[in-house]
Formats: sequence, structure tokens, C-alpha cells
Amino acid sequence: MIQSIAKFIYFKIMGWKLVGEFPKVDKCVFIVVPHTSYADFFLGILIRAVWQEEINFIGKESLFKPPLGWYLRWVGGAPIVRNKNSDTVAAIAAIFKTKDKFRLALSPEGTRKKVDEWKTGFYYIAKSAKVPIVMVAFDFGRKQVKMSEPHFTTDDKDADFALYKAFFKGVVGKIPEKSYS
Repeated sequence: MIQSIAKFIYFKIMGWKLVGEFPKVDKCVFIVVPHTSYADFFLGILIRAVWQEEINFIGKESLFKPPLGWYLRWVGGAPIVRNKNSDTVAAIAAIFKTKDKFRLALSPEGTRKKVDEWKTGFYYIAKSAKVPIVMVAFDFGRKQVKMSEPHFTTDDKDADFALYKAFFKGVVGKIPEKSYS
């Protein structure tokens, strides 16, 4: 029922399409680009319902207090302690070890503001957890969500990042001037 409603909203009302297939993996890091608006979160929740798949995200621990925390956990959120003394990459990689299924969605931009360079935490999380990276483009210009095949990190970070960035070339966010270029 929820999937039918989500498909109706996504395909009929919004007029969007899907490009690529949902990966057949239980653990991965999804990198979602561009992240230009709070609306990206709701598009992610909607597309997850279309796929009828569990996709997770992390947030600072303070967001997970009741009542908002109950909702965030229900939709796949996991709290994480983020401070100067914590190793966030190791803490997130450890979550992968405790779960049978954990597909973490992150924005490599790290913010909704315009950025020139991505943060690298997603890469080191995937490398440490020994899980693939799946690229997901929220392309408001073409009204599509595009997904890549899973890619494991290699020992050549520059080549890996060139591959990731090539996938997102020309993708336009909800607020075009904030899109990663």
C-alpha cells in the first residue's frame, strides 16, 4: 500500500523517473549528490518507499531525543556522537559490524551550501567497513534519481574520486546554484 502511494506520487504527480537498479547488497554507503535543500531528505524517504528498501542515515546524537528521535529511528536513522575527541569514521564503520543490513546514505558535500570539494569521510567509512559505495544522483534538472552499480574502494583514492565525480557531472540540485559542479 505505501509503495503504491509512493510510486503514484513519484511517477505520476512529480513526473520523475528512475535510472539504474537498486543494488543487491545488504551493506553499502550511498553517496547522494547534490545536497542543496532540506527537500532532499523527503525525496530520499519517498524514493526509499518506491524501492521498498531499508536505507539508513546518521545524525548527531542530540537530534535523536524524543519525540523527533523516535521518528528518526523509525525512518532508519542512527545517532552518532560527533565531537573533537571521537573518531566518527570508526564509530560509523562499527555500526556496519553490528547490523545484518545497513545501507548508509550520506552527502559527500556535508552541507546544503555550495561547496568546491567533497568531504572524504564517506570514502574512509566504506573502506574501513569493507563495503561498496553506490552513487545516487538526485537530478532535479532531469527529474530523475540515477543510481550506479556498487563500487569498492581501491588503493587509488584519486582514481576512485574521479569515477565518483564523473557520475555526477551535469546533475542539478533543487537549488541549482548550490549544486556541486
